[in-house]
Amino acid sequence: MPERIRDNLAIATAWGLFALAISLVFFYAPTEKVMGVIQKIFYVHLGSALAAALSFSTAFIAGIAYLTKRQRRWDRLGAASIEVGMVFTTLVLITGSLWGRPVWNTWWTWDPRLTTSLILWFIYGAYLILRAAVPQPDKRATYCAVMAIIGFIDVPVVFLSARLWRTIHPVVIRAGSIDMAPAMIVALVASLAAFSLLWLILLRQRIKALELDERLFSLEQRLDGDMP
Repeated sequence: MPERIRDNLAIATAWGLFALAISLVFFYAPTEKVMGVIQKIFYVHLGSALAAALSFSTAFIAGIAYLTKRQRRWDRLGAASIEVGMVFTTLVLITGSLWGRPVWNTWWTWDPRLTTSLILWFIYGAYLILRAAVPQPDKRATYCAVMAIIGFIDVPVVFLSARLWRTIHPVVIRAGSIDMAPAMIVALVASLAAFSLLWLILLRQRIKALELDERLFSLEQRLDGDMP
């Protein structure tokens, strides 16, 4: 199958999954008794969190692979993963604040889950700054691979924070059970599938863009070398 058709098919599937997820969230899943309709932000919030976790996990693996094999494709994968992950982490923080204002009566609180999530955002924001600050491709790739590996330490901390420390953040998914109505679980699964596919599409497109950037940079270097 040609690449363009495959990409268009993936995008169409993502649109379909999001349409299904939205329908299930608003017309099938029941409204939470205590929080009301504001609870439905949860489906976007958790979907974004899953996409962010996939991004930073991929960057962690890509960082190890680059340091082991020194192949540029792993550097591109790591960079693309973190760029996409930053988008979804920002969405996690925004949706969390929108949910927290009516439920906690505040936009922000230094809860362990929120604090570790913000730290994660700053860690990978620093990764992007580092990437822009080092012009040498090989040195940049090495530094960024190391930072992606070290920064990943905070990912499991974010996940476990609501279990390790006192927190007001709700814990919905527990060991062996999900504290949700069956209809909510169906809507959640559809939302997670939609966000996972969106993550894959964005990651693939960003990798292509980075490949084009490298080709353009290589061409510019050749042209500069040919000039008298």
